[in-house]
Amino acid sequence: MGLLPLAAAMFFMVSGGPYGIEDILGAGYLKGLLLLIAVPVVWSLPTALMIGELASALPEEGGFYVWVRRALGPFWGYQEAWLSLAASIFDMAVYPTLFVLYLGRLAPAWTAGWHAMAWELGLIALCCAWNLLGAPAVGDGSVGLALLLLSPVAVLVVVALWHGAHLAVHRAWAANGAEEGLGTAVLVAMWNYMGWDNASTVAREVQNPQRNYPRAMLMAITACVLVYVIPLAAMAWAGIAPQQFRTGSWADVASSLAGEWLAVGIVMGGTVMGAGMFNALMMSYARLPLVLAEDGLLPRALARKNRRGVPWVAVLVCAAGWGLVLRFSFERLISLDIILYGASLILEFLALVVLRIREPKLERPFRAGNFALVCLISVAPTLLLIYAAVASRHERMAGMPALLLGGLIAGVGPIGYWLSKAAWGRRGPVAAAAD
Repeated sequence: MGLLPLAAAMFFMVSGGPYGIEDILGAGYLKGLLLLIAVPVVWSLPTALMIGELASALPEEGGFYVWVRRALGPFWGYQEAWLSLAASIFDMAVYPTLFVLYLGRLAPAWTAGWHAMAWELGLIALCCAWNLLGAPAVGDGSVGLALLLLSPVAVLVVVALWHGAHLAVHRAWAANGAEEGLGTAVLVAMWNYMGWDNASTVAREVQNPQRNYPRAMLMAITACVLVYVIPLAAMAWAGIAPQQFRTGSWADVASSLAGEWLAVGIVMGGTVMGAGMFNALMMSYARLPLVLAEDGLLPRALARKNRRGVPWVAVLVCAAGWGLVLRFSFERLISLDIILYGASLILEFLALVVLRIREPKLERPFRAGNFALVCLISVAPTLLLIYAAVASRHERMAGMPALLLGGLIAGVGPIGYWLSKAAWGRRGPVAAAAD
């Protein structure tokens, strides 16, 4: 992948446009927009600095798993991979859910009953086939999908600005959401700015990764902030009450402002978003079983690649796992996703600091700053993760609090490491097999 396809893939791994941010308006427009501006500063920017340094210094397949393994050893490297893959089970279930939500607004009968599950499984199968064509195909496709999904959003913004210009008073700015909506708004903002490290796992398939990773990340962060803030600000300018928004409401707003023709475009953009995000993240997550198998920590079959260099067995196994968790609510999915992802992110920040101490002469084409700054940049994301864990304490999944379930899932990691060592570790690292 070149620079633009890499940036587009990052965009889909993190954002995919304004679809899915509707629940942030539970806190009202002003609070929601402030969150969308503040969260990148305290959450995305420190993460981007960390990833920019480590991705340029260690541009290897497996990305963040390799960083943690090199800094902290194979045990913690395995925990990093386990937490990321466990988070992916719940993260990847979100995008087929959003796909069906928007498709149902286009034609409710299409997603009624068992049809919803059929569409979700069909999306997974489509993305499997796309991924088997290789990372360049996914990256190039991401560029086209980004243009396709953002076109109706751009039209909606223009219509909203024109509509708002004819209002005598813009009261929507001051409208408040429910106070209990603030916690959900923070979780939604964090989730919509989460996943910057995912593109690191395909480093062998990126042109000049030392140069392109930091540049692509800057491009993607800028794009994410703009596609979140501008549409919401336009809705406030157009006088749309924040209470009208819920997951999937962009189509309703488009219909009220311009008519059904734009609502259809928005719905189609929402389905493209679900497909694009699932497709790009499949490319990222499937490389983790590959590198674990190459390190002798998973069955050898997961290291098999096709002629395009795609770990096809790992793609299929991951897809099967993602298909098992498709029926949870959006809020419950992101709560558990943030808990597990946050634990893996803390390990990555720790790896950044440890590598500065243990390998000060490691070539770093991009540096996050001096040692003091490297130690400090993890503070804000960690505090935000603690807040997210507290805010989601009342969410329940599988009959227990999401926080407890997240802790239990994380606790399986050490057991999994020793079982993996016993089952496959004796043969040692293996080279990837090609089909």
